Amino acid sequence: MASRLLWASRAASYLRISTFPRAFSTVINDLKYADTHEWVKVDGSSATIGITDHAQDHLGDVVYVELPEVGTTVAQGKNFGAVESVKATSDINSPVSGEVVEVNTELNGSPGLVNASPYENGWIIKVKINDAGELNSLMDSEKYSTFCEEEDAKH
Repeated sequence: MASRLLWASRAASYLRISTFPRAFSTVINDLKYADTHEWVKVDGSSATIGITDHAQDHLGDVVYVELPEVGTTVAQGKNFGAVESVKATSDINSPVSGEVVEVNTELNGSPGLVNASPYENGWIIKVKINDAGELNSLMDSEKYSTFCEEEDAKH
């Protein structure tokens, strides 16, 4: 019996399968979150946007990120791109309205940055915010954590 458990543990390790439940995904305190699992970091009238650790974890290995062009106008809650993973393709919605002023072109050659560093190197776009009041409709880290826990409990 012990040899079977050891074999199963080694097989799980080799296949990168966790034998223990994964801890809850990382949530950063200073960010705002949309219920579609995008985050926004505000710096003055500029906002950096990406997908959350929770989202990338559910997607699996990201293999392609569809980026908008600089100068494109994005609207809160509306699609501006997509993330394709080994499991599925998922739309990316903007948590705020504004004009795209920069895109993370590093994702063209290294889409896995979304998995490895969703809040730092895996950001997707930077936007000049049109209406800072829209931020009030987004969740803080505590509300987002609760939202994710409740959502996961349903599945």
